[in-house]
Amino acid sequence: MATEQNSHQGLACRGELGMTCFLEHDLGYTSHSTLREDGGTPGLGNQCQLGLAAPCLAAQPHFLEPDILSHVPQPQVGPRAPYAPQGGRPLAEGIWKQPGILPLISASERVPSPQELAHKHRQKHPDTILLHKSESSQAALVPQEHGMFMEEAYNAAICFKMLRDVNTSDSVHLHNIIKKITTMAHMSPNLVVETIHSYFRDNPEISARHTFRLFQVLEAVIAASDSLEETWEKTFTQLALENMTKNTDLEDAYQDAASNVLVAICKHSWQAVVQLLETQLLTGVFPHRSVLYVMGMLSSAEGLFTQEDKACWEEKLTQMAVKSVSFLNSEVWCKELLWALTKPSWTQQEQSPEKAFLFTYYGLILQAEENSVKVRTHLQALLETSHQWPKQREGMALTVGLAAARHLDDVWAVLDQFGRSKRVRWCLHLFSVKTPGDLRWKWAGSTILLAYGQVAAKAKAYILPWVDNILSRMIFYFQHSSWDETLRQSFLTATLTLVGAISRTEGAHSYEFSQTSELIECLKVLMEKEPPDVLSTPSRWQTLHLLASLCKLRPSMGLDRKSQLLTTCLQGVFALPPLDTLQKHSCLFLDPPDIQTLYSRTTEALDTMLQSFLLQSPSANELYFLLSHLYVWLMSEKAHERQRAVHSCVVLLQFLNHKLALDPKEDLKRVGQLVGMLGILCQDPDEATRACSLQGLGYLYQLLMRHKKAEPTPALPWFPAREASQVAAQTPKALSQRDVHGATLWSSGDQRTTSPVPPEFIPQGIKPQDMMQHLTVGELTDLAWTAIDNLGAPRPAHAQAAAEILRTLMKEHGAKLKQVANMGRAIYLRLYSVHASRAKETALQAVTLLARSHTPDLVDAFLDFSRPLDSHAIRLWRALGAEQPVSRAVLEVLLAWLQKRPLPRGAGGPRRSKKTYLRSLAAMNTLHELQFAREFKQAVRDTYPKLFLALLTQMHYVLELNLPAEALPQQQAPEMAAPSPQNAPLCHSTSVEALKSLLSTTGHWNDFAHLQLRGAWENFTCMHTYPKGVGLLARAMVENQCQQLQAVLSQLLPSLQSQEERERKAAILILTEFLYSPLLPEVLPWQAALSVLAHGLRDSSPDVRVSSLQGLSNILFHPEKGALLRGQLPPFLNGFFQNSEPVVVRLMDTVSEVLHRLGPQGAGAQSLRVAVKARSFFDDERDTIRAAAMALFGDLVAMITGRETSDLRNQVHQSMVPLLLHLKDQCPAVTKQAKFTFYRCAVLLHWRLQHTLFCTLAWERGLSARHFLWTCLMSGSQEEFRIHLTQALGYLHSCHRHMKTWAALFIGYTVCYHPQAVSHLVSHVDLNLLLRTFEDLKKDPEPGTREFASRQLSFLPKVWARAQP
Repeated sequence: MATEQNSHQGLACRGELGMTCFLEHDLGYTSHSTLREDGGTPGLGNQCQLGLAAPCLAAQPHFLEPDILSHVPQPQVGPRAPYAPQGGRPLAEGIWKQPGILPLISASERVPSPQELAHKHRQKHPDTILLHKSESSQAALVPQEHGMFMEEAYNAAICFKMLRDVNTSDSVHLHNIIKKITTMAHMSPNLVVETIHSYFRDNPEISARHTFRLFQVLEAVIAASDSLEETWEKTFTQLALENMTKNTDLEDAYQDAASNVLVAICKHSWQAVVQLLETQLLTGVFPHRSVLYVMGMLSSAEGLFTQEDKACWEEKLTQMAVKSVSFLNSEVWCKELLWALTKPSWTQQEQSPEKAFLFTYYGLILQAEENSVKVRTHLQALLETSHQWPKQREGMALTVGLAAARHLDDVWAVLDQFGRSKRVRWCLHLFSVKTPGDLRWKWAGSTILLAYGQVAAKAKAYILPWVDNILSRMIFYFQHSSWDETLRQSFLTATLTLVGAISRTEGAHSYEFSQTSELIECLKVLMEKEPPDVLSTPSRWQTLHLLASLCKLRPSMGLDRKSQLLTTCLQGVFALPPLDTLQKHSCLFLDPPDIQTLYSRTTEALDTMLQSFLLQSPSANELYFLLSHLYVWLMSEKAHERQRAVHSCVVLLQFLNHKLALDPKEDLKRVGQLVGMLGILCQDPDEATRACSLQGLGYLYQLLMRHKKAEPTPALPWFPAREASQVAAQTPKALSQRDVHGATLWSSGDQRTTSPVPPEFIPQGIKPQDMMQHLTVGELTDLAWTAIDNLGAPRPAHAQAAAEILRTLMKEHGAKLKQVANMGRAIYLRLYSVHASRAKETALQAVTLLARSHTPDLVDAFLDFSRPLDSHAIRLWRALGAEQPVSRAVLEVLLAWLQKRPLPRGAGGPRRSKKTYLRSLAAMNTLHELQFAREFKQAVRDTYPKLFLALLTQMHYVLELNLPAEALPQQQAPEMAAPSPQNAPLCHSTSVEALKSLLSTTGHWNDFAHLQLRGAWENFTCMHTYPKGVGLLARAMVENQCQQLQAVLSQLLPSLQSQEERERKAAILILTEFLYSPLLPEVLPWQAALSVLAHGLRDSSPDVRVSSLQGLSNILFHPEKGALLRGQLPPFLNGFFQNSEPVVVRLMDTVSEVLHRLGPQGAGAQSLRVAVKARSFFDDERDTIRAAAMALFGDLVAMITGRETSDLRNQVHQSMVPLLLHLKDQCPAVTKQAKFTFYRCAVLLHWRLQHTLFCTLAWERGLSARHFLWTCLMSGSQEEFRIHLTQALGYLHSCHRHMKTWAALFIGYTVCYHPQAVSHLVSHVDLNLLLRTFEDLKKDPEPGTREFASRQLSFLPKVWARAQP
């Protein structure tokens, strides 16, 4: 301890020096050792004024051994002397003799001060292992030179320690040591280099492994140094030359490490090194592999040479090849060359530097050879070697290509001869591995492909006349070789080389090539054969780059071929799985490719190809052609496909805005379609697609403004003004790419993480409607068609967006649009595939808006799919009339179509092939449906008179057509009892149904009831009964005092002047019945009516003339006929009792006709007699007489309604029960007349719920109907009650079972609700008869009737018992 203390003190006497040693813990060195500014050491007190205490040395005695310290430089006296690595005095000498050195460079573990930590963090290289000066200056105490010496001494010692440790380090630790020594060399290069040299000099017996690693360290240090002194260059060059040919147990690795030192020296002085290598290369003896290795490394090194040096090196290499031509005469040298070229490598997948150089060197020698025969011989010998490994094939092709630079004809002949050889031809057509030797020739075709590519690349200016020949051979080998990845990659590599050579040749773009179309077809086949779900090779983007280059050559590609090519390329890129899926698939490979890079290059290549197409044909047609192929992908069902497509579309638009490729005077073609597509995608579920589509609208807006000759503002409308300049400045820089030929192109890049413009600059406010105001009518039409086509998109968001665009377009610009009828038809067809109710409603709103300006066109279009109407057609018609003014217009147009009633040629005979009458039938069918639509309710009411007459005429038209049932556009819709069409039976014709629905939905149900209960609708099914049906309908309107009678009468007068006979016929039939209406004079005075009828006598139609004549005989014009007709009634009434049934029926019908002709005058006092006579035949045994009597009674009731006497009213009351019971008559005719007469009596008696009564009589069945009828009948006075009950009791004695049953049910209902009254009126005989009847009803087939009878059987005795005294 005393000795150590003295050493410290001795060092302290020379001065105090604050120093810090930073050593990395991973190397096993001490972390920190610091000298205090006051000369002491923390924790040591006054024992030490400089350095570290002795206990620190004891703690780590192994840190710096004497052999290390012997290499530490000693201090210099006076000015610092330069290093003397050879003859000078080493700095390490005498370092032991310096007091305090050993304790100083030992280390102790202690906690560093905050100042030390801050100083460490300020270092540029945190991994540096150096002794640095303290921040506190000790220059006043110790000379500056001594401090520098101490710093260098410790650095040298640490470096020496690390050089020794590389022998025992693992690979990771070795890498760290090399990194630290390299960093040290940046700051003290001479120190490190001298230390390494000293280590080599003083340790000549170190192992080969240690030397190998020292060479690695030396290589890294020299390569990292900015400069190298000439002395060191010579020293280490000699060291490398001595070791690069030495044989050790490390074999080639040792030699390569020594050679790499030589390569590193070339960074500082390559000419000297190359001169030494040239000497060994040109000795006439085949050079050692290390010489070839260094030459190969120099040839392939990136960044080793400047551009000027690179040219000098290539020139030097060419000169060496010229000097080596004579070696081709040496058989031994040539054999060794061929052996070296074919020698197997450790891995055949990578080319060793020496073999790579040899292929180039060999090619240059052959290039310099004058003798063509010798060139051919050597090339043939080379091609006869194995073609199994890819790098071997590439090297052979390079040699062939270099030889072709001067011997193009000879090379062509050799390749042609080799291609025609038996083995190559056999491999082209059929390959099977018979022996291992067969593999040598399996890929000979790939070698030839690569060779042709290299020939094109090296021939340079002479290549253009040979291009077609080369391409034809390449295409041949591609088409006839066995297909595999090797062939594909060889073909692509060769083609890339060839196309690159062509593009670099002056005049290539004006040269016309005949084989480009076949080459493009081969590339298309390559894209088609790419695996659809894997991206593992660069072949996709290479193919796309080739296509982008080929499109610049002549002749230009035809549209059909270009279309097929675009379809294939887009399929090959867009249809790839998502990027995440591709990366998952890549995990299955032993050597996974960089999927992100491959994917980015592929998308960039596709964008480049699209832009190249546009540059070659910068026109609006070309732009539309390219975009049309993207549209199908923009609407893909897969989100990632839509995202890729919209990115490519936006990049293309951005490219156009940047390049200004299109002529502003040229109108953009179908730009509305693109606006629609991008507008729809702005609502895409995928966020990236939405943002990119929004940005695309911005670029499209700029492009559109330029072509519209508008002045675009510097900042886009949807950008904040302060950000617009940033967009202009940053966007091109982010997106510009350069293709293989240097032209600036634009690409979307990685679609997963980036967009063509940074997200903060993506426009947020642009909408399709903002662009609509700048579109022409044709472009607006395209936009409308795009929206319509996408209504059926499978994604609800797209369908909704399309519908909203369509609605906005129709609202703002609907009046300008053309082809509206076709649009209407297309909307109808798309509605079938719209599943989202909201989108469907929006589309229908668009139809409503469009109808404001194009009602006739839409009606015309919708009629095409209205035979018959389905649910979508009905919704369209309802949307068409959603606005009240439009609904009226729609009906007017439909009426106009309804009245266009052309007859087929030879109506009634063979029908014409073209059914021009179908439009009229479709209009009729549509009018039938629209009468139930809420939107058309008011319009139907307003146009009732026109509709009424038109539908009456239409029924006649349908009868004229004589169409079979399947030709008529009949709806399977029921009759109309009420506004709802669900409760009525089927009818014979849609025309009849349309008239029924008109009456029922407009409040004229009573007219409808008259015809329904009377069964008058059947008259409209035949031509000969049609007049009767029209007359009965008009008669019902008069009888019910129809509110529209005057309006209908006003419409009759124009109809009587119509050119169509059927209209005049229907009008005159109605007019003759309206003559009996008291309202006639208000519209048509009798003199005017007389004039109209007189004019009808001159009509060309016999039917019109007959009806006019009947009208002229009306009592209105001959009042005296009333007395005459009334005088005829008594004889007719007396004739009722004749035995002849037909005579009686005819007489009753005659009396009914007389009552009708009397009109408002009536039968007077004879009305009561007619009532009594008719009632007496209600229960006649003869069916026809019962029916005729009831019909007569009903006509009488209709005539006296409103002016009946009390006697007649009593007759009506007394007829109600018989009529009610005859509703169950066995004769249908009697039942029909009973219903109609019962209804007429109810109207006369002013019953409530007449509409319900009509519905019940017309269609209801069962006990509920009977109960309702009973309630209506028995709700009158007490006297009426007694009459009805008495009549019902009388029918219990009827011989007709159905009458007896119905009477029993009637009485049963009465008993249930009025038991006390019944008990006083029913006799014991009637009771027994009633009980027996209910016993029979227990066997009735109807369950309700059986249950009712059972209850009555238990209830009646109780009622009877209570009534007894």
